[in-house]
Amino acid sequence: MAVSSSGFTTHPDFKRSRLSSSPFHANNNELELRKKKRRLSLFLDGNGVRGSRINSCCCSDSVVRRASGSGNSIEKPEEKRSHRSRIQAITVLPFPSPQSRFGTKQEKFYSRCTPRNSGPQSRDTPPKRDTGIANEKDMGINLLNEKVNESGTNEDGSSWFRKSGEDLGENGYRCRWKKMGGRSHDTSSQWEETWWEKGDWTGYKELGVEKSGRNAEGDTWWETWQEMLHQDEWSNLARIERSAQKQAKLGTENAGWYEKWWEKYDAKGWTEKGANKYGRLNEQSWWEKWGEHYDGRGSVTKWTDKWAETELGTKWGDKWEEKFFAGIGSRHGETWHGSPSGGGWSRTWGEEHLGNGYGTQAEPHYGWADVVGESSQLLSIEPQERPPGVYPYLDFGSSPPPSADDSLDLPPPPLQ
Repeated sequence: MAVSSSGFTTHPDFKRSRLSSSPFHANNNELELRKKKRRLSLFLDGNGVRGSRINSCCCSDSVVRRASGSGNSIEKPEEKRSHRSRIQAITVLPFPSPQSRFGTKQEKFYSRCTPRNSGPQSRDTPPKRDTGIANEKDMGINLLNEKVNESGTNEDGSSWFRKSGEDLGENGYRCRWKKMGGRSHDTSSQWEETWWEKGDWTGYKELGVEKSGRNAEGDTWWETWQEMLHQDEWSNLARIERSAQKQAKLGTENAGWYEKWWEKYDAKGWTEKGANKYGRLNEQSWWEKWGEHYDGRGSVTKWTDKWAETELGTKWGDKWEEKFFAGIGSRHGETWHGSPSGGGWSRTWGEEHLGNGYGTQAEPHYGWADVVGESSQLLSIEPQERPPGVYPYLDFGSSPPPSADDSLDLPPPPLQ
């Protein structure tokens, strides 16, 4: 573990991983070794997960058999963090991915494929890591006004489907949705994607996306994105919340990652942001959590906690926290290391600030006005038309609101 001159630990060097001792690296066939290393690099890199697409085309020229019908359906950019909170995430994966090699494959594929009123375009690419929460315009949610239920088969045997509909419920509830997907001829590769918008007479509005898929090599992924507007049951203020979760796992290696991001804003300037991350590469695992809280009245709390460990029991990490009000507050942190034999060390530090300039920023760089300005699709959602004399039923509940830390303690989905 490297320690800077300021006494703060830089990110752990995951290149120390004992990859060379695994069966993967003990292979004497040099060609096979290069193939496997290239495959892992395409799946995991410093920016995210890469994967190959299903070799199928959904152009209208390639559709030779199609059954269609209609009827009733059954059914940020992350702001830069200050000072030590900006330290690069603990995960540094030692397999850079050559973009040109993957991009060239896509260009060759799409140069032959121009959809003309055919099935949905293949979306079998895994999500990228560490991208935060996207804005709604980047999600490309486009819902149909009519109900659709159609499917088709391409000349290479791959198939696709597309459905859309509307669900109605009590209190003016209305949900418009669209679901689509595709799979290869042998079902070894497939993907699904669902879009929705929800609203009711209480003013609740929600926009969301869920994606999942797998490829022929066994790589799997899942992600979801949500944006909602509601009235806070305790302050009666309008609140907008955004969240994103992502997970991906390599099929032939013990490697995968999970991320959960969230942002919450209200009309008085109260803001909460945070993330919970987990990853694994063969015998090494790492975690990272961070949070920011602005109470809208000048009080600001920020913190980060990240650590890593190997299967042999070696652990290391660092954490820090700062609390300020009107430029007055404190900062403290700890860097530590532990060994399987029980030995280890810990180094702590602390700072007190009495209005000397640090900690004077009492508002987030991206706040209520910004999120409202970039949520036009969410704000345009309409519930059922309300008849005259009918009023919404409001249920504010009787339990206290959850703590800001509650969402941080949820374990990530298993990557087994």
